[in-house]
Amino acid sequence: METKIVNITMDNIADHPQAICFINPKHELYHKKIDWMEEQFKNGLVIKLLYIEGEKKPIGFIEYVPGEFCWRAVSAKDYMFIHCLWINGKKHHHQGLGRLLINEAEKDAQNMNGVAVVTSDKSFMTTKDLFIKNGYKIIAESGKDQLLSKQFKNGTQPSINNWAAELENTKDLTIIYSKQCPWVARFIEEVKPILKKEKLKPKIVVLETAEQAQKAPSLYSIFNLIYNGKLLSDRYISTTRFQNIVNKEIKI
Repeated sequence: METKIVNITMDNIADHPQAICFINPKHELYHKKIDWMEEQFKNGLVIKLLYIEGEKKPIGFIEYVPGEFCWRAVSAKDYMFIHCLWINGKKHHHQGLGRLLINEAEKDAQNMNGVAVVTSDKSFMTTKDLFIKNGYKIIAESGKDQLLSKQFKNGTQPSINNWAAELENTKDLTIIYSKQCPWVARFIEEVKPILKKEKLKPKIVVLETAEQAQKAPSLYSIFNLIYNGKLLSDRYISTTRFQNIVNKEIKI
């Protein structure tokens, strides 16, 4: 099987729109993600797409960045940090394609202490299995989420920040999100009719920097639906799921 890995830049992004998480290029959120990418490229952000022979669209994606600029509630200085990795389509699983993308991050981290990643047993994130198969070890856990690393040098391991303390300090109905993932940004638009119907006026906070994301009230960081100090969701959810949460947790 012939494969090709393409490094995404501001010069070629128009030729590879799938790098924006399969959001329609005509959608405003597509361009908000591009704006986010342009700023983060200055901090060493890398996005790569994996193509295979016979497929017009990419079947794999990886996004990573030096740990001090990662958008998760972790401390990972001197590590390369993987934000996201996916292989699209079950027929492409278990063929070593995920390993090809992990290799890219590891090659770029040769002068660092290693590579780190947050995985989850929940939806919307890569599971730990792929990384464990490729030599990564779980170094910390938080609920159904895990922080893993693969060390190249002796040094301080990455760690999970105290996001629970941040959560306790978040009152009322609050939505905290980042434009790093256009799907969670899309959620804000999708739920406006429900918010209007239920007469809810949440406090909406946009994370603008990696430093802010590292202090977010969940490990995943870039999406947080909170009510009176309780984390109701830390992943993108549908409008149906949001309505159910409102009915159960928020509606007065």
